[in-house]
Order: sequence, then structure tokens, then C-alpha cells
Amino acid sequence: QVQLVESGGGLVQPGGSLRLSCAASGFMVDYYHIGWFRQAPGKEREGVSCTSSLDGSTNYADSVKGRFTASRDNAKNTVYLQMNSLKPEDTAIYFCAAAISACVMAPGEYDYWGQGTQVTVSS
Repeated sequence: QVQLVESGGGLVQPGGSLRLSCAASGFMVDYYHIGWFRQAPGKEREGVSCTSSLDGSTNYADSVKGRFTASRDNAKNTVYLQMNSLKPEDTAIYFCAAAISACVMAPGEYDYWGQGTQVTVSS
């Protein structure tokens, strides 16, 4: 059974950091493009990053570039999103997802999704 389980969300002050984890089961994360997405209340789900299964490179949304870093631990079959210099506008539910076809930040391209973890940035 394919499953993605996120963890690591929480409440953090502006300027703080969090590391999200996404543990996969039922498939190997290095065979799939892995994306991180977020959805704020009343807004559409938006792409944060995508890490390619082909060469391990990662693309980031302009809004997080230089602050967020995606990584992957193949031995643990887990992917991570390190989030630094957090801003209130980063508040959202964060999802990890896996795609076999393309490494893009379009939610419709993804085959598997986690349940999401809440990140709240507030003083």
C-alpha cells in the first residue's frame, strides 16, 4: 500500500525554522519526482518545490527560494523540507507528493499525496 506521511509542522515565530519530514511506504522515493505543496485557507494549493528522480535536482517556487531546502534520504525512504526565515505568509498546510511522469509544481501531475501537516508562523 502506497503511503506518504508528513510530520514536523507546528507553530513558529517569524524568522524561525522548521523541518518537515515525509516518510514513504509502498514505493521508493528515489524512483519518483517528489514535490512539496502548500495550501493556505481560502487559497489554491501551490507548489513549493520539486526534486527530480532523474538527477536529484530541485526547483523552488520564487516565494521560498533561498529559504527552503528539500532533501531526500533514500536509506530511510524519507524526504525533508527545511524551512528557514519563516514568514507569516508561509502559514499553510504542507503536503508532500510523488509523481512518476514529470517534476513540475502542478498538483494534477502527482500520483500520491500525504495527508498534510499544519505550519503556522505567528508571533
